[in-house]
Amino acid sequence: MLAVPPLIWRYRRLILLLAFAGVLVALYRVSGLHEDFSLDYLRNELQDNRLRGLLLFVGLFALGNLLHIPGLLFLAAAVLALGKLWGGLITYGAAVFSCGFTFLIVRSIGGNGLRLLNNRLTRAVFSHLDQRPASSVFLLRHAFITSPTLNYSLALSGIGFAPYMLGTLLGLPIPLLLCCLLFDRLGNVLLG
Repeated sequence: MLAVPPLIWRYRRLILLLAFAGVLVALYRVSGLHEDFSLDYLRNELQDNRLRGLLLFVGLFALGNLLHIPGLLFLAAAVLALGKLWGGLITYGAAVFSCGFTFLIVRSIGGNGLRLLNNRLTRAVFSHLDQRPASSVFLLRHAFITSPTLNYSLALSGIGFAPYMLGTLLGLPIPLLLCCLLFDRLGNVLLG
């Protein structure tokens, strides 16, 4: 019987997560779905058929988060298609769903994988995260909004789902609002 080296066994869930991400990226490229991740495509879908476009928008946002596609692409498309108010509100709902979905998928595969990294830096980061999980997520959302890397890291950090979602729900509105105003202004300048 072939013995699994202890190091591989210890990091098996992280290795499985990397394999999952690799397969997901390969399927994304082979399926041609990458052609749907454009500002024009998303904007047209939201304008042409509101219900179908909204469902597609939420689904692509969640998939995009897993694939490390920045959420600001989705926000820009929604603001340009629906205006800053409706585009911002729809993006907020999609972002909350996407962050929660990513957390659950990554946690189910990777577990608390980052806790295996036992060094001074990770212990310091985790001590702050453990003491004030929701407020830490709240502050991180202000800096990184819906960053896929942040979502993966928090999912692998061992933080609970409830504080993660609370920090996300409360932390996203202000940065999303500022980005909505920026994209609305850019849209007015560029599109006349």
